[in-house]
This record gives sequence, C-alpha cells and structure tokens, in this order.
Amino acid sequence: MKISEETVSHVARLARLAMSEADRATLAPQLSEILEYAEQLQQVDLEGVEPTSHPFEQTNVLRADVAREGLSREAALANAPDVEDGQVRVPAVLDGGGSA
Repeated sequence: MKISEETVSHVARLARLAMSEADRATLAPQLSEILEYAEQLQQVDLEGVEPTSHPFEQTNVLRADVAREGLSREAALANAPDVEDGQVRVPAVLDGGGSA
C-alpha cells in the first residue's frame, strides 16, 4: 500500500501534529514499507499453529501459602516512635481533630 505525502499531512492534521515538508517526505515511504510488511504478514499460512500470547511457556513459581503466627502487639509496637494505649500515635493530619 502506497502512502502519499498528502495522506501523511492529512493524518498529521487530524492528530494535530505540526509536521514539516521534510518530515512528510521522510515518513511517507517509511509508512508505506511498514504497511507492505504488514500485508506480507497477513499472507503467512498459520494453519495448525496454536494461538499464543508468549513464545515460551511461563509458570509462576510460588511458595505454599501456609498460615503462621504473626507479631505480638508488643513486638509490633517495639520500634514505634510514639505509643498510647497499645496503639501507634501519629500527628494529626486534619484540622479540627473531629471524627470522620
């Protein structure tokens, strides 16, 4: 498929792209070659070829999900900079300090 400089100019205008004449002259044959290659790919015989999204089979290697004991409250609060009534105390983020 042959792409003309007028077609490149028209598409550039639709995309609101500023394009010089030199750019149009360069892009027109390049785009033509790309479309010709795509046409060649359309003619490849794929009879019996399984569809795939990746050329190699991929599997996730995950460890077993095993429940285990978590941190105690004391251990979790051990490095907190400020603790009050068994909870981490943080500076107020909202003005007024009202309830949510």
